Amino acid sequence: MIENAPASTTRRQTAWVCAPGVLKVPHLATFLADYEIRKLPSADVDVVIGWGMKPSANVGRKWAVKNNKPYVALEDGFLRSVGLGESGATSLSVVVDDLGIYYDATRPSRLEALIETAPQWCDGTMAARARALADRMVESRISKTNMGEPLDVFVLENRPRVLVVDQTYGDASIAYGLASEARFAEMLDAARAENPDAQIIVKRHPAVAAGRKQGCIPADKLSGTTLIDTDVRPAELLDAVDAVYVVTSALGFEALLRGKRVTCFGAPFYSGWGLTQDKVLTGRRGQPRTVEQVVAAAVIRYTRYVDPVTGQPCEAEAALERLISLRDRADRLSGHWSAVGFAPAKRPPVRRLLNSPKGTVRYFWRSSSALADARANNGKLIWWAGKENPIIRAAADAYDGPTVCMEDGFIRSRGLGSDFFGALSVALDDQGVYYDPRSRSRLETFIATNQLTPRQLERARCLREKVVGAGLSKYNIKGSALPDHWPGDKPILLVVGQVENDKSILTGCGDIRTNSGLVEAARADYPDHFLIYRNHPDVTSGNRPGLLDAHAMAEVDAVADDMDIIDLLNACDRLATLTSLSGFEALMRGKAVSVYGRPFYAGWGLTEDRMTFERRGRQITLDELMHAALIDYPVYVTPDGWPCEAEDLVNILIAARDTPLPAPPRGRIRRWWRGIKASLDRSPPPSY
Repeated sequence: MIENAPASTTRRQTAWVCAPGVLKVPHLATFLADYEIRKLPSADVDVVIGWGMKPSANVGRKWAVKNNKPYVALEDGFLRSVGLGESGATSLSVVVDDLGIYYDATRPSRLEALIETAPQWCDGTMAARARALADRMVESRISKTNMGEPLDVFVLENRPRVLVVDQTYGDASIAYGLASEARFAEMLDAARAENPDAQIIVKRHPAVAAGRKQGCIPADKLSGTTLIDTDVRPAELLDAVDAVYVVTSALGFEALLRGKRVTCFGAPFYSGWGLTQDKVLTGRRGQPRTVEQVVAAAVIRYTRYVDPVTGQPCEAEAALERLISLRDRADRLSGHWSAVGFAPAKRPPVRRLLNSPKGTVRYFWRSSSALADARANNGKLIWWAGKENPIIRAAADAYDGPTVCMEDGFIRSRGLGSDFFGALSVALDDQGVYYDPRSRSRLETFIATNQLTPRQLERARCLREKVVGAGLSKYNIKGSALPDHWPGDKPILLVVGQVENDKSILTGCGDIRTNSGLVEAARADYPDHFLIYRNHPDVTSGNRPGLLDAHAMAEVDAVADDMDIIDLLNACDRLATLTSLSGFEALMRGKAVSVYGRPFYAGWGLTEDRMTFERRGRQITLDELMHAALIDYPVYVTPDGWPCEAEDLVNILIAARDTPLPAPPRGRIRRWWRGIKASLDRSPPPSY
């Protein structure tokens, strides 16, 4: 059961959503599943719904009073998004208040009622859940909107530090919080008087510094303070101070989670319960409550959550984990990306994969233009690793900023890239690229240095078991069933061919670098095995080179080109490959793997290696490899372009595996036309 899900009723109430903008809120119908939404008022409307106390809801509130209907206020929840609503960021949460709204202290709200009655419903189990949730919020440094840059440590002095939080002039929560703009000057004076030896840090809204809005603390009162008017990460700021002074800012609530001393010069929802030092009283409240009770009320019971990837209601904990992953992804993809060498057909999926509220992407045909753009914007120079040419390489070598190679991820899509099925995952590598062992890649660094927690190892194990149980692979192209006539008295050796001009072969192989050479070496090493050979799909489709010569073909006992790769992996006792990802997929299924090149998964004690590895040698577990390759290294999107995690894409591929793929284009003209259509996709990525 979802804790904050709408109550089940025999008849949903009809609700007029009185502000057109509210109707555009993503997943509104799911948030308001207990209401039948109407766009216009009518006699059979049960309630009026609007956004908080905003002027856009004035007409609806007046209509509600005139017609004796209740008004229900919506607002963002306390775990909202990455980015601000005004910038289009999709919210993971809303509050639905049928009594008032949490920031209006002039009257009771549903949140206030929940806190007041907490001793009746917040038992030990709920309190422990709230404590764990609060601890996870603090540990992960998550906040409401999760933007901002790292705090400059040079602003911090080696003495006690006190944070004073300014707000924008006219912020509705000030007046509704029983305060006025004059209280901010009093707050700053009190912070100085009560902490004479402390560094006073004033946090001002970035819009004030930009001249778009006015702050509440007068400029002439800021002398002798450390002013922060850039958008810094709230968690880092709160961790750096000993006490916090607010009027009604939600930073006070986040400070309470960290056990900080909080003084309130207004009446935010978390004041009046014995947790804060209060300069303003509501005339209600007054009963002591614990932090756990307030968290349980505000974050668990009061707020409704929707997972933006699935579109389904979820618990606070699931929403928090989703927000953490979105925040981390936004940070990873932040900054300006100057992209070169991307074919038009690749640009739409790449635009979705690099989508970040903290980042921008520009494409260039010429390396010199991309290099100039990266320099001008202090950005990253990025290109598709498999399409690198000497001109791109020269531009990368000439750039003293970050350079990034992009390649397909290990769970890529349904269908081949050469058939213009867009990638749903890519690897981004700022050190090298995973298939080129001549230098260290970011994936190799992850494998060599990661120290995973039990929680991370468990996640990797669950992901591996799900992938294996569902029978997924890189391209997820279904093949025919295996025949019944293969011998059962011999061990089965599966030899997997590759595209012979693949970069992983050109850079990662020694004397053996053809499919024919691989078959002959495998037959020599395993003479008693039943040798099954499978061509790469791009070879059999005619898109790429790599067919066996006659001598190698004579060593093969069976050819399995049209057979399902997962069935083959499950049936074999051992897999032999040069550098193919099928070796990684075989390891996932507990199979013995013989490697004749230097793929990323070899050299760690998990494979039988025919080549040496100078840099590797650390003995790792299979789940450590899984975490690095499937969780740390790639980024993922859904087919709709929403940022997601490996588990999400796995679930999507499982759900879609029985849906037939469109027929791949045959012939040069048809492939050209498919590429043209792919390049015309201009649909913007979703905001998050």
